[in-house]
Amino acid sequence: MTGPAKPRVNPALRLALIRRIHSWLGLFIAPSVVFFALTGAYQLYGLHEAQPGYQPAPLFEKLGRVHMKQVFEAKPKRAAEPAKPKPAGPAAPAKAEEKAKVSVTILRAVFLIVALGLAASTILGVWMAQAYGRDKRTGWVLLAAGAVLPILLVAL
Repeated sequence: MTGPAKPRVNPALRLALIRRIHSWLGLFIAPSVVFFALTGAYQLYGLHEAQPGYQPAPLFEKLGRVHMKQVFEAKPKRAAEPAKPKPAGPAAPAKAEEKAKVSVTILRAVFLIVALGLAASTILGVWMAQAYGRDKRTGWVLLAAGAVLPILLVAL
């Protein structure tokens, strides 16, 4: 009294389809992942902002704005503001500040390693997808589209 048997999907074919979709998605987003990993890495140390005694390259400033504000333009220059005097009050314990600085420094170093590892892993993934994938032309098209589309959208 049961209906006809439902055909079973071959698990190997399902896995092959999932791998192909994963490769296509990975190739499309790879340029953005590398961009955000690298721009985030130099933003950890404030290398995208002018500081006393340091003026970043204009390209670093602009790429930092793309990362944070999704626009490729330099910030308008503001007139220098006079330094505000700090209010007199109870001083924070020096040991707590020193401890916080050490932990922040270590955390930044860990995040730098993570960002560089993410960029390297993504580049290796692109290489593996192109070296061992079947449809290399589709891969190159997706990689190019993933690189060009964000540039066009930022330029608008």
